Formats: sequence, C-alpha cells, structure tokens
Amino acid sequence: MKLKNYFTKGEIGLWIFSVLLIVISFCLFDRTYFMTLYASLIGVTSLIFNAKGNPFGQLLMVLFSLLYGLISYTFAYYGEMITYLGMTMQMAVFALIAWLRNPYNGNRSEVKVNEISKKECIFMWGGTAAVTYMFYFILAYFNTANIIPSTLSVTTSFLAVYLTFRRSPYFALAYAANDVVLIVLWVLASVHDVRYISVVVCFAAFFVNDIYGFMSWRKMKLRQRTGE
Repeated sequence: MKLKNYFTKGEIGLWIFSVLLIVISFCLFDRTYFMTLYASLIGVTSLIFNAKGNPFGQLLMVLFSLLYGLISYTFAYYGEMITYLGMTMQMAVFALIAWLRNPYNGNRSEVKVNEISKKECIFMWGGTAAVTYMFYFILAYFNTANIIPSTLSVTTSFLAVYLTFRRSPYFALAYAANDVVLIVLWVLASVHDVRYISVVVCFAAFFVNDIYGFMSWRKMKLRQRTGE
C-alpha cells in the first residue's frame, strides 16, 4: 500500500485537525502524563485507517487498548481497564485476522464489507445484554467509579468490537456511541483532576472520526456492491 494518494485531502485534513486538537489540549491541561498523549495519537490514527477498511487500523487499536487500559487504572475506572484489556484488545486481534482473511478483490488494504442477518442481530443483542448484566456486578465488586456510565461503556464497547469483527459498517456508530459515554466518564474524572480534560478532547476527536468512518464504510459498501 502506498500512502501517497491513499488518503483524500479531507481525510488528511481530519487527521491533522484531530492531532492538533489532541496535542494542544495535552499542552494546556496535562503536560506530564505522556501515555495519554501517545494513546490519543495512536487511537486517532487507527480510526483514519479503519475508515478506509484497512487492517492496519486494527493493529493500532491493539496498542491503543493497552495504553488506554493503563490510563483508566489511574482513576479507578476498572470497567474501562477490564473492558479494553480483557475484551477490546483481544477482539481487535480477532478483527485484524478477520479483516486480513476477507480482503476485497484480493486488496489487503481494504476489507470486504459484510452485512449481518436479523437472526444474528438477535444473537448480538442477547450477548450484549448478558455481558452488560455480568459486568455491572463485576464493576460493583471492584468499587468502580461512576458505575452507571462505566457499565454503559461496556455495553457500547461490546457492540463495537462485535460489529468490527463481523465487518459491519455499524461498528463505527457503536464506537461513536461509546465515545459519547466516555466523554461523560472523563468529564466526571476531570472535575477531580484537570489533566483528564485532554482525555475528554481525545474522545471528542474520536467521535468525529467515528462518524466519518461510518459514512466512509457506507460509501465503500455501495462501491463494492456495484463493483466500481
């Protein structure tokens, strides 16, 4: 894959804007915890590759999940830590394998878009309900901070990783929903420690990128169907 002419000007602009937003917020509100900066930059870069259906985005997501899990531990967001280290990171590995095994027309830099059936949707929502119920009590046991939004984060994360693994365009919307929950979580954290505002800004940038990712996958799905 050649990076030259791979991304559109709009995609490059979105990535540059996101990076600048993250760096500026880090300089204003943190300036010390560089793991937050590294995780944010890796995460937003993974999203621009994911928007293209490129498996490299999932590889970056594995690294982001590791760093974000460690960041979550610092504020006793054990739900986030367990979710990203115990579920999202592993599912990103499975998604990476699934994307590599399903290239579009042999092009390994673009995954073949999939469409899940109504029967599978019922299975997915049932699994989501079970995971949410189970994690609520796990998080309560560990005295997780802000347990309700933390539990909702598990719900949206599970949907996102499942849909990513299944190569559905709706994975990006699920991640956008997760971004909203995470913005709420880290706003609550920033009340106690202002440096977490940089994490809020990070997920605000992620939200914009995930919305773009959904639109990009819809176009990709249409293009693949028409064989253009």
